[in-house]
Amino acid sequence: MNARLDAPLFVVADVGGTTLRIGCMDRATGRLFAVRREPVQGIARFPNAPVGTSQQRVVAQLQRLVGELIRDAGNAIAAVGIAFAGPINAAGEVTDAPTIWGPRGEPVPLVELLQTGLEPSVHVLNDVTAAGWRYLAEEDEDFCVVTVSSGIGNKVFRHGEVLLHPDGMGGEIGHVRVDYSPTAQRCDCGGGGHLGAIASGRGLLAGVRARAAAQPQAFRRSVLYDEAAGKPCRITDRAVAKAIREDDPFTLAVFRHGITCLAGVLATIHAAVGVRRFIIIGGLALAIGERYLDHLADRLQYVGCFGITSHAIPAMLRLGEPDDNHGLIGCGRFLEQCLMPAGTTVAQQVGGSLNQGAGMLQQGRR
Repeated sequence: MNARLDAPLFVVADVGGTTLRIGCMDRATGRLFAVRREPVQGIARFPNAPVGTSQQRVVAQLQRLVGELIRDAGNAIAAVGIAFAGPINAAGEVTDAPTIWGPRGEPVPLVELLQTGLEPSVHVLNDVTAAGWRYLAEEDEDFCVVTVSSGIGNKVFRHGEVLLHPDGMGGEIGHVRVDYSPTAQRCDCGGGGHLGAIASGRGLLAGVRARAAAQPQAFRRSVLYDEAAGKPCRITDRAVAKAIREDDPFTLAVFRHGITCLAGVLATIHAAVGVRRFIIIGGLALAIGERYLDHLADRLQYVGCFGITSHAIPAMLRLGEPDDNHGLIGCGRFLEQCLMPAGTTVAQQVGGSLNQGAGMLQQGRR
C-alpha cells in the first residue's frame, strides 16, 4: 500500500449502525465534498440476516463506494480513512460490531479487504475515536467523547492520545450492564440490560414502543399517539426526539430511566480516570439538542459526580457540532497525523492546518 503524500484529497467514510457516509476531503482547506449517505447493509436493513451475510454485505458496500470515489478522483487520493462502529485491533480487524451485524462473528480484516486492489493506503479506526479527532484541536484539557445514536460508545482522549488497548477495546460503555432484571431489554450484541439497549436511540425507541403497547391509556394521552395513529409500532425515533423536546411526560418516563443509567456510567468514568469534560454527539442526542444536556446534567447531579459540585456539572458537558460529519472530519484529521513528516508533533499538526476544517461544508442530516 502507498501513501501519496502530495496528493490533495482523502477518501473518508463513516460506517454507523444505521447510515454509511462517504465522501472526499480537500487536505488544503478541510472541505468535504461529494458526500453520499445511504443505509448500511446491516441488521438495521436486514434484521434477520446471519452475521456472516451482514459482514459480507457491509464490506461489499464499502468496497463499491470507496472504489467509485477513487476511480472518479484518479491519482488525487492520498489515503483512505474508514471510521467504523466497533472495536478495531492493531491489525486493522473489526473484532465486533453489534449495531451493524449483531452478535459477534469472526473478526473481519477490514484493512486487508479494502486494501486489495487499491493503491492509496487504507486506515481504519473506531467511529468514536474518529469523532474525537475532530475535537482534538479545540479542547485544552483531557476529554471524553460520548455518542448516543444507534448504540452508545465513548472514547477518552488524554494528552492528545486515545486510551485504547491494542486489541481495540476501550470505550465500549454501551455494553456495560445496568439493568439486571429478567425482563431487561436486549442489546444488539445479544446481552440483556446493557446501557446501549436502554439509553441509545434504538433502545429508547424500543422502550417507548413497549410502554405504549403495555399502557394504552397512558399512550393515548401522549403527543406520540396522534403522530403514530394510535399504533405503537408506528412510533418513530424522530417523533420520540420531538416528544422529549416538548417534555411529553409519557416519553420522558422512558427516557429518564436510560439517561440516568448513562449519567451513572459517566460519573464512573470521571471517578476512575479524572476526566471532567464530556462532548456528546450522535443522532439521538443531537436531535434532542440542548434539552439533552439539560437532562443529562440533572441526572449527573442526581447520581453524584465525586469531587464536582452540582452547580459545576453543566459546564462539564458540551454538545457536538449539529451535523453528522464527525467521523468524516475526524478521519481526515487522523489521516493527516498518519502521513505527517517524521519529527512533527501531533499538537503541531492538529493545531495548525487542521483548524481550517471549521469552514467545511455542512451536509444535510439524515
